[in-house]
Amino acid sequence: MSPLQAKFQQRLSLNEFLEHYGTEDQCFDALYRWRWPNGFRCPHCGHDRSCVLAHRSLQQCNRCRRQTSVTAGTVFDSTKLPLTSWFLGLYLMTHERKGASAMALHRHLGISYNAAWRMRRKLISLMSDRNRPLLLVKGGEVDDAGSDVPEGETGVTDDPSEATPPAAGAGLDEGDPPAD
Repeated sequence: MSPLQAKFQQRLSLNEFLEHYGTEDQCFDALYRWRWPNGFRCPHCGHDRSCVLAHRSLQQCNRCRRQTSVTAGTVFDSTKLPLTSWFLGLYLMTHERKGASAMALHRHLGISYNAAWRMRRKLISLMSDRNRPLLLVKGGEVDDAGSDVPEGETGVTDDPSEATPPAAGAGLDEGDPPAD
C-alpha cells in the first residue's frame, strides 16, 4: 500500500472500533488471528497441535510441551494492562495527527500517568522506524503515512541505534531480536 493510499484509507469511528474490539475476548481473538492466521504453530518446534490452558490463556504445544501466550514477544508481553486498554491506546495514537499525549492516554484510559507514558513510548517506538515495515501478520504491513516523525529519527531517542525494533501482533521477522 502506498503512503498516499494509506493516508486516505477509511478509518473506523470510535463506535465501530468498540464494536470490534470493545471486550477483552474480542481483543484476544483478534490478536490470536493476527499472530496465527493459519492456526497455532509452536514458536519453539513448529508443531501445529496444541491444547489450551484456559485458566491462564496459554497454548501448550502437544509435542514439546512449551507454553506460549498470544502476547509473548509482542509489545503486549508482560503487561498488567488489559488488552482493551492497549487497543484503545493504539486507536487514540493513530487517530491524532501527532499521536495522543501521555496525559490524554491517562485521562481517556483511566490508567496511571506512568503507565500511560510507558504505553505511549512503546507505541511510538513501534510506529517510528520508517525504514522497516511493522509486521502484524505474515505479509501484512502497517504504514506510517501522515507521521510527523522526520525520516531517520525514532521519536524516542536521538540515537537511532538505541531504538527498540518494532514488534506487535504477530511478532518479528526470523532472526530479529524481540523488543524490550
